[in-house]
Amino acid sequence: GLIQGLTEFLPISSSAHLRIVGELLPSATDPGATFTAITQLGTELAVVIYFWKDITRIIGKWFAHFFVGTGSRRATASRYGAIPKGDPDVRLGWCIILGIADRLGRKARDIDQMTYPHGIAIGLAQMLALVPGVSRSGATTTMGLALGYTRPAAARFAFLLAIPAVFGSGLYELVHSFGEPAGVYGYAERALATVIAVGVGLGVIAFLRKWISTRSFLPFV
Repeated sequence: GLIQGLTEFLPISSSAHLRIVGELLPSATDPGATFTAITQLGTELAVVIYFWKDITRIIGKWFAHFFVGTGSRRATASRYGAIPKGDPDVRLGWCIILGIADRLGRKARDIDQMTYPHGIAIGLAQMLALVPGVSRSGATTTMGLALGYTRPAAARFAFLLAIPAVFGSGLYELVHSFGEPAGVYGYAERALATVIAVGVGLGVIAFLRKWISTRSFLPFV
């Protein structure tokens, strides 16, 4: 759980580190894909907690913009007022959806300038994490940098993009784990590791956002 929380958001492979540490523990075995996916629920919960205001604002505006110009707009979008065409939060919501479906750059673009093609490109980069040893955070952040986004913007979008994808895989593995042999780690151990990953993940997010505001990703590379 500690290793998962430490490595999930840094541009290094959390799965590879869990695999290595598993061999060094007394059990000396791979914790398995199910264990890894379930503990990732903890780190993604940390993202939800840390970015709660951003997430609720993006979701709220994304749903509200469908009702602009209709009779039900006041009931649905009154909290946000008029949703202007091209609202950054609405566009960011679509970019996250598109990203699921499918020392580079100028480092000048902010996350408010995220475009739909860029959302798709970063989503495709995230798919590289299906290859063992490839860091999801590293792949998505690198693509963001290559497209000219600032380090904080690239990292923030990488965090937000992970929520639906990682939650989806984690919940899938969690549901399918019931009724199957527990393996080297049972339900109690998985739950404990997930809780630990939440706390450590929150600390790592805060650390990484502060680090990249003044420094580069080179040490992690």
